[in-house]
Amino acid sequence: MTATFIVKCIKCGGYMLCNQDQKTKICPYCGTNVNLKKTKAIASAATAFEASEILRRLKNERGFGRQC
Repeated sequence: MTATFIVKCIKCGGYMLCNQDQKTKICPYCGTNVNLKKTKAIASAATAFEASEILRRLKNERGFGRQC
Protein backbone atom coordinates (compact mmCIF):
# COMPACT_ATOMS: atom_id res chain seq x y z
CA MET A 1 0.00 0.00 0.00
CA THR A 2 1.38 3.39 -0.97
CA ALA A 3 1.05 6.56 1.03
CA THR A 4 -1.41 9.26 -0.03
CA PHE A 5 -0.28 12.87 -0.04
CA ILE A 6 -2.08 16.19 -0.06
CA VAL A 7 -0.42 18.78 -2.27
CA LYS A 8 -1.25 22.34 -3.24
CA CYS A 9 -1.72 23.44 -6.85
CA ILE A 10 1.06 25.76 -8.00
CA LYS A 11 -1.38 27.99 -9.88
CA CYS A 12 -4.64 28.27 -7.91
CA GLY A 13 -3.59 26.96 -4.48
CA GLY A 14 -6.28 24.26 -4.41
CA TYR A 15 -5.60 21.11 -2.42
CA MET A 16 -5.58 17.70 -4.10
CA LEU A 17 -4.84 14.10 -3.24
CA CYS A 18 -2.14 12.05 -4.95
CA ASN A 19 -0.42 8.73 -4.51
CA GLN A 20 3.22 8.42 -3.59
CA ASP A 21 4.13 6.91 -6.98
CA GLN A 22 2.39 9.56 -9.14
CA LYS A 23 4.56 11.97 -11.11
CA THR A 24 1.95 14.47 -12.31
CA LYS A 25 -1.62 15.38 -11.50
CA ILE A 26 -4.13 17.67 -13.20
CA CYS A 27 -5.65 20.15 -10.75
CA PRO A 28 -9.41 19.52 -10.49
CA TYR A 29 -10.02 23.24 -9.90
CA CYS A 30 -8.03 25.03 -12.62
CA GLY A 31 -6.79 22.26 -14.94
CA THR A 32 -3.09 22.94 -14.44
CA ASN A 33 -0.79 19.95 -14.94
CA VAL A 34 1.18 19.85 -11.65
CA ASN A 35 4.59 18.15 -11.48
CA LEU A 36 4.34 16.39 -8.11
CA LYS A 37 8.11 15.97 -7.80
CA LYS A 38 8.45 19.77 -7.63
CA THR A 39 5.66 20.43 -5.13
CA LYS A 40 5.79 20.19 -1.39
CA ALA A 41 3.42 17.81 0.36
CA ILE A 42 1.11 19.59 2.81
CA ALA A 43 0.28 16.35 4.65
CA SER A 44 0.48 12.59 4.20
CA ALA A 45 -1.56 9.63 5.37
CA ALA A 46 -1.29 5.85 5.27
CA THR A 47 -4.69 5.41 3.60
CA ALA A 48 -6.79 7.36 1.14
CA PHE A 49 -9.58 7.62 3.72
CA GLU A 50 -7.26 9.26 6.27
CA ALA A 51 -6.01 11.64 3.59
CA SER A 52 -9.56 12.61 2.62
CA GLU A 53 -10.33 13.40 6.27
CA ILE A 54 -7.24 15.62 6.47
CA LEU A 55 -8.21 17.27 3.18
CA ARG A 56 -11.72 17.96 4.49
CA ARG A 57 -10.25 19.60 7.62
CA LEU A 58 -7.86 21.75 5.56
CA LYS A 59 -10.69 22.94 3.31
CA ASN A 60 -12.81 23.83 6.33
CA GLU A 61 -9.96 25.87 7.79
CA ARG A 62 -9.68 27.74 4.48
CA GLY A 63 -13.40 28.38 4.32
CA PHE A 64 -14.21 25.92 1.54
CA GLY A 65 -16.21 23.49 3.65
CA ARG A 66 -19.92 22.83 3.46
CA GLN A 67 -22.08 25.54 4.93
CA CYS A 68 -25.06 23.95 6.71
